[in-house]
Amino acid sequence: MSDKTSDEQDLSRNEVADNLQTLAREIRGEGPADITVGNKSVALDPASVIEYDITVEERSPMLGGERETVTVTLDWEVEENTT
Repeated sequence: MSDKTSDEQDLSRNEVADNLQTLAREIRGEGPADITVGNKSVALDPASVIEYDITVEERSPMLGGERETVTVTLDWEVEENTT
């Protein structure tokens, strides 16, 4: 089974930076990470090793308008709880 929760908003640069810092604090901590997606909070359990992928895309005006996109993907295997 797969559940997907997503949210898209137009935010100021400062608001985006604040959201990224909040995400970083949750990932950095021990135990579950409470990730806010829109008006929902999702509890995840990041592993000690996380696959980190960052992609930058720059589109030229010839492809429908100049646009830049940054995509960050964090991926990990869920570790079995031994307790």
